[in-house]
Amino acid sequence: MASDLQRKKASVVFNAMDVNGDGFLERADFEALTDRWTRIRGEDGTDRLREIMMRWWGALSATADEDRDQRITQDEMLAAVENLGAMLDLVTATAESMFEAVDEDSDGRVTASEYARMIQAWTGRDVPTDGAFARLDLNGDGELRKSEFVTHWVEFWVGDDAETPGTHLFGEV
Repeated sequence: MASDLQRKKASVVFNAMDVNGDGFLERADFEALTDRWTRIRGEDGTDRLREIMMRWWGALSATADEDRDQRITQDEMLAAVENLGAMLDLVTATAESMFEAVDEDSDGRVTASEYARMIQAWTGRDVPTDGAFARLDLNGDGELRKSEFVTHWVEFWVGDDAETPGTHLFGEV
């Protein structure tokens, strides 16, 4: 059973991804999220971003859509989160793909501004991200390398420690 912290983290992401607010995650939500993200960051890399987001939808629906109705409830997502510890290869592969999406200029680094645009895309609002980014930037160099991002992604999805930086990957929890 998912812990209270895991439920809270999954709820933050579920609510952000449920763009139309109908209580389900559907392919259309991922398309709308991608559209919002491309509007925020501009047209560069639109096709790549769309490909990554649709792959994430595919992975999520394959692992969470228990009744195969092409809609994922929050309970289905939580059930999948409970099993992610046994699927670290999938979690890591998703993290690596998402890093590519966030790294807008493909320079192998996610800057504070790239991270802020990701959070704005997820939440649909301009929210402060300096504190969360500083917590994620373990060596204080002003950027996240892929290995840092992957570590935080795994901490977010699999971890159960409120003190780990990855708990705040999608903003303050």
